[in-house]
Amino acid sequence: MRKTMNHVWRIAVAASLCVSVTACSGNSTPSPSGSGDASRGATTSEIRFWDPYPQHAAGSAWDTHVKSCAPAGSTIVRSSAPQTDLFNQLTTAVKEGNPPDIVSLDNPMMPEAAASGLLATAGQAGIDTSGVDENLLGPGIVDGVAYGVPFGSNALGLYYNKAILDQAGIDPASITSWDALNSALEKVVAAGAKGITFSGVTGEEGVFQFLPWFWGAGASLSDLASDEAVSAGQLVSDWVGHGFAPKSVVTDNQSAAYDLFLTGEYAFAENGSWFAAAAAAADFETGVIPIPSKAGGVAPVPTGGEFAVAPVQTTDASDHYANAAAVIACLTSGNAAMVTSETLGYLSARPKTRAEQVAANPVWAPWVASVEGAEGRTTELGAQYVEVSGQLSQAIQGALNAAGDAAAVRTAFTDAAGI
Repeated sequence: MRKTMNHVWRIAVAASLCVSVTACSGNSTPSPSGSGDASRGATTSEIRFWDPYPQHAAGSAWDTHVKSCAPAGSTIVRSSAPQTDLFNQLTTAVKEGNPPDIVSLDNPMMPEAAASGLLATAGQAGIDTSGVDENLLGPGIVDGVAYGVPFGSNALGLYYNKAILDQAGIDPASITSWDALNSALEKVVAAGAKGITFSGVTGEEGVFQFLPWFWGAGASLSDLASDEAVSAGQLVSDWVGHGFAPKSVVTDNQSAAYDLFLTGEYAFAENGSWFAAAAAAADFETGVIPIPSKAGGVAPVPTGGEFAVAPVQTTDASDHYANAAAVIACLTSGNAAMVTSETLGYLSARPKTRAEQVAANPVWAPWVASVEGAEGRTTELGAQYVEVSGQLSQAIQGALNAAGDAAAVRTAFTDAAGI
């Protein structure tokens, strides 16, 4: 069954870290001739800013930080809505000729938004994309053209309970392949503990967590029925069948999966860097290792996080684009970039700022390699990713419900691929 836009796009938003809010640097880059002049700052008294963070209410650290980026003589009016609602509202606003100045869009939405004519290019709006890691900028490049910049990225890794691994005689550094991970799961379960938690819920959230195993097997999103794709499905299906993972993974979102890990009963949890602070404060000692690929080494993880973009404007376009360029430059570069990343729970998309984050907060150190090796979900397929993600979600559900039945796992992937 194919999914529509309203069935995907359910990625957990990063939990914010408590940081002091400082004023933005106000750095900006003049735009190309014919577009907004970011160096002028704001050209209207009110700048409208939309984001997908309703949990960051008025007066929160994020709200205060965004509003501090208003150029002199202007005020930022911020509105929030869940990602799917935000996309739909943006579509309507552009159609009616009344879009906001700046929108924050989840990175897998970028190709669809660009293909639908909702976004100005970075060049049109005068948005500076220099210095951003190529892999993190990738989801915002459509047909060779850049649209906006990422605030940063979160990543997926394997959290572990040190006491459980110690009791089973497992060195977490030795878990560098699927065989090593499966061996560790067998040992911890034999020692009386539980194995691993993860999210396999229907929709983009479950797909997001499955992709490291999928890509780590050498699978491609252009061929969901390949042997490599099926082997990734078999891996997680076997975990359920052997009792290494709870049956609830079929419906667990990322928060629910992490809550299970926090009971102290599970050895491992695949989950995001946005839980790093919570892990450090757990009642038991935790650590994190990269997700292993099938044959050995680190599996690519999907980039997480949102892009700051400028919607297409039909009235006073240069003024609105200048607003967007000035505010986006403030949030993603200079001294304020670190505040942006820390407040959203991301590692910066710019190496210099990322290094400063790690130096200031060592909790980020284990996540750097995963972020720097991450892949954009839409980089291979562009706007077609929406359809393929829905198909892959269907395959994942079938594999998890198969609970290790190899024939049923293969059928789940071939049916999803329409074969």
